[in-house]
Amino acid sequence: MEYCKTVSTPILEESTNIEKSNEQSSKTFPYREAVGTLMHFMIGTRPDVAYCVVLSRHLENPSTEDWITVKRVFSYIAGSYDKGIVYKHKYKPGLLECFSDADFRGCKVSGRSTSGVVILNSGGAISWFSQRQSVVATSTTEAETIDVNKYCREIIWLKRLFSGVTKLNGMPVLQVDKTAIIRLAQNTKFHRPTKHIRIKLFFLSEKRY
Repeated sequence: MEYCKTVSTPILEESTNIEKSNEQSSKTFPYREAVGTLMHFMIGTRPDVAYCVVLSRHLENPSTEDWITVKRVFSYIAGSYDKGIVYKHKYKPGLLECFSDADFRGCKVSGRSTSGVVILNSGGAISWFSQRQSVVATSTTEAETIDVNKYCREIIWLKRLFSGVTKLNGMPVLQVDKTAIIRLAQNTKFHRPTKHIRIKLFFLSEKRY
């Protein structure tokens, strides 16, 4: 991969939605080792490849298509090796900025959505993850609610961690791209379409203050 042709994106959506076959591949690849290396990059300093952990679902019987997808991620890293996490002094120290998003039924095989979260301090990422949700969301609002609940718990943990090290500068700033979530968190009045996620909405409403 040293002289590979670089690409501008780490993975294609269709690469993660291939239903697995029980047939053994006729070729062997160092797939497990390659995915382990990618996860090491992701955990350390590359939140931009966090979504690529979906490749670990195919460790037992990787196909040729899986191997091509892994090599694409390495091609992306090769073209962006000069990128990194930068913490800048112009930002308020101790101010947590949080961004989250979720697709809706992004996995065509299971029908589940995938959450993505990144939390910044001083302009640089300090916590991030991409994870398939444990239940099937029945709407975009539900998918986003599950997503925001997850990263709210992460923020609570980070606040406790920071309290023992430094003083937090104001309340964490939560950024979501779903107006319905903001309105429901502000008003927990009973709504029939969201009655099955009311506990999560009460939790979000409580953490606003």
